Amino acid sequence: MPRFSRLPMPDGENILNFMSGTRQVFHVESNEILLPAARWCDSFFSRLRGFMFRASLEPEEGLVLVEARDNRMNTSIHMLFVRMALGVIWVNNDGRVVDIVEAQPWRLSYKPQAAARYVIEGHPAITRQVKVGDHIQFSEA
Repeated sequence: MPRFSRLPMPDGENILNFMSGTRQVFHVESNEILLPAARWCDSFFSRLRGFMFRASLEPEEGLVLVEARDNRMNTSIHMLFVRMALGVIWVNNDGRVVDIVEAQPWRLSYKPQAAARYVIEGHPAITRQVKVGDHIQFSEA
């Protein structure tokens, strides 16, 4: 009979809170920092959890959901159990913004207009700071 073991997790972390640190989200065209310390979500569980069950969000809070490559299906998001609107920016592997939306609570799905690798989720105001075609860079926070 096969034996299964738990996936290795960093000390003190549980599977729902596992994130790979933070990154600064920088808007190239305006030369401004959009998010000073966005949580970098590159595991399945961190991407799944996102902002579910949160009651509110501060303007400087955000997540970057990271996929392995540009893709439309894998970078689609849901808003189930998300109780607030979110500003969502999809960015491709070249750092170019490919879509922007203000996602509303409890909507089943949002999918980018073009393939993306990164999904930036934050306060709805973030959508007014960039436009499709702009460039985003990430750096260690």
